This record gives sequence, C-alpha cells and structure tokens, in this order.
Amino acid sequence: MINISKLWCGTPGSMDHLRYGRTTHHRPVVVWSTTRRCNLNCVHCYSKSENNIYPNELTTNEAKAFVKDIAEFGVSVLLFSGGEPLLRQDLLEVARFASEAGIRAVLSTNGTLITETIARQLKNAGFSYVGISLDGIGETNDKFRGKEKAFELAVEGVRNCLKAGVKTGLRFTVTKYNFKDVPEIFNFVETEEIPRVCFYHLAYVGRGTKITNDDLTHEETRAFMDYVLEKAEIFHKKALNTEILTVDNHADAAYLYLKLKEKDPKKAEDALELLKLNGGNSSGTGIACVDSNGYVHPDQFWQHYSLGNIRTRRFSQIWTDNSEPLLQALRNRKIHLQGRCAECRFLDICNGNLRVRAEAVYGDTWASDPACYLTPEETRSN
Repeated sequence: MINISKLWCGTPGSMDHLRYGRTTHHRPVVVWSTTRRCNLNCVHCYSKSENNIYPNELTTNEAKAFVKDIAEFGVSVLLFSGGEPLLRQDLLEVARFASEAGIRAVLSTNGTLITETIARQLKNAGFSYVGISLDGIGETNDKFRGKEKAFELAVEGVRNCLKAGVKTGLRFTVTKYNFKDVPEIFNFVETEEIPRVCFYHLAYVGRGTKITNDDLTHEETRAFMDYVLEKAEIFHKKALNTEILTVDNHADAAYLYLKLKEKDPKKAEDALELLKLNGGNSSGTGIACVDSNGYVHPDQFWQHYSLGNIRTRRFSQIWTDNSEPLLQALRNRKIHLQGRCAECRFLDICNGNLRVRAEAVYGDTWASDPACYLTPEETRSN
C-alpha cells in the first residue's frame, strides 16, 4: 500500500508503524480467505467465488488452532477475507478469539450483508477496521458486482458500520469501466465522512484475467494518479480526516516521488526514505494468505501456488521454511528479476511490483510487470 496522504501531504496514517517501520523480524500481515462462497459475482474476483457451498473449508476448531499459532508466531494483523466472510457462520466467534489473542482483526467485505445488528456485532467481536468494496456509483457498481442494488446495500453497510463506531473504509478497484466514477467516489467519501479509501490496481488473476484489456493504459494510470494526488491535497487543505491509499502497483511509489521532487525536493527525499523502509511489494515477506481450505500462499493472488497446508504443518513452520522454491525466490527476488524491473533505479522502493501480473501476461514470474507505467527515462539511473 502507498499511503498518499502520508507521503504527499504529511498526514499521519493509522498503520504507519507497519508500513514504514519494518525490521528483518517483522511478521507478515496474514490474509485469511475464510470462505470461498460469495453472494455476489464480481467481474474481477481473484478467487472466482460464487454463491455455492464449497467443500472442505476449515472448521471452527481448525481456524482457532491457526489463529493461536499465528498469535504465538507474532503476527499482529489478521485480515478476514473471502469470498464473502459474513457468509461464514463462525466469523464473529473466530474474530473474537483472534482479538483476545492480541491480534488486530480486520474485515474485507462487499458490505451488502451489514445490517445495523451485524455492524454492532462486528464492533463487539473486536474488528478494528472494516473495508467495504465499492467499485463505482449506482449502476456502475451493480454491473461490476453482478447484482442489482449491490450499491444501495453496500452504502447501507458503510453507514451502519460508521454508526456502530467501527472504523470503515472503501476499497475501489480501478479499471476502464469504472474510472469515470472516481470523482464521485471522492465526493461520496467526503459527504459520508469516511476515514479511509483505498484505490486498487487490477490484478490479472482469477476472473481478473478475463478483463485484462479493461485495465487502464499507462497514460490513463498516470492521469488517475495525478487526480488522486490532487484530491489528497484538497482533502488535506480542508482538514478532512480521510486517509487515501493506492494498492497493488508499487510504481505508484516512484511516480509519487518524482512528482513530489518537482513540488518540494526536501519532502521528496523524506518520502523516499520512508518508501525505502517500506521496501515495495512484500509478497512472501510482509504479506501472506491462507485460503479457506488451509493452503498457504505468498499473498492472496497466488492461490494457484501452495506453500503447504496448515492442516499438516503449522503456518509458522511453513512460513519459515526458506527451502520452499517460490518463497525463497520472492525473498531474494532482485537476483531473479528481468527486463526493466532488473535495471530500474526504483527497485528499492518497488521491489519488482506484482509478480503474478508478470506471470499472467508473459508466463514468466520474473518478467517486468506489464502494469508499470513509468517511462524508460524515469527508470534509468541519473
């Protein structure tokens, strides 16, 4: 994640201690795909979820054993994802168990099932943050999500969470299809006083492979980033309490630095130091994923590659096994990267970007990320 508010405007963020204070002993943020089942049918879903009962998902006891292990391992954040996690009947029980074990419980949801009662239950279960996916305004979101009134229900979910006193944010995946709605998303965030909005770049996995051609062009991505920076500045001047972030394209870090260097060279150097501490993409190091059947992955997009299963080995054992080929390579990726990524002067703050995107387009995990929108002149060493 690139904290635009922090780096561009100097506004402190709630997770800065994780984002810009990493050490070699830092444990990963763990994403748990609690269930594959989902009540929606989103066009970009990385897990190809449908409203089906999927077999062999972790039981409550297995989930609690997993939580106990990662708590003892020192994991500080567990993101409950899916599918749609609210379709898992024991979600609140496991979340409360995680909170009581000292883990920060975070929820990623489509928001359509969050009634006032559910919102209060989320608060009581210990969820410190709820991220609700909204990929456009009105009909745009409904088409993206594959269900009529999905927008209306998600907005109600946002309002119910805020009313219940749960910190709530929006998650927006930007494509050619919904790019036009970005200004209205910012208006919605301001009007509803939503404290956080994350703009995700498209990952070419799951159903996302079918809409690769709907990703923004490099020129459109630059225009999008310019607009996000402009809005962050406006929000900052208005003293709005909203954190603005971009996700899944660490070229954003270099682009922000270059724009900031034109505007304020001193602030640009300060931002560069923070970005170096962050280190760029952290698949296999700073982030991990456990799917609904217990398989461990380097991140939520690598579900086609398993590092092991927590039913046979603890997560802590799997994650510290540096003999696993992909895990070993991701943790030493600079010697494997090819093309523009290998030669880029911003490698220390990008770390080769999203490897699954390169794999999806070129069939090569170590090829250049096709979504990098920096020009050759920008990536060359001075």
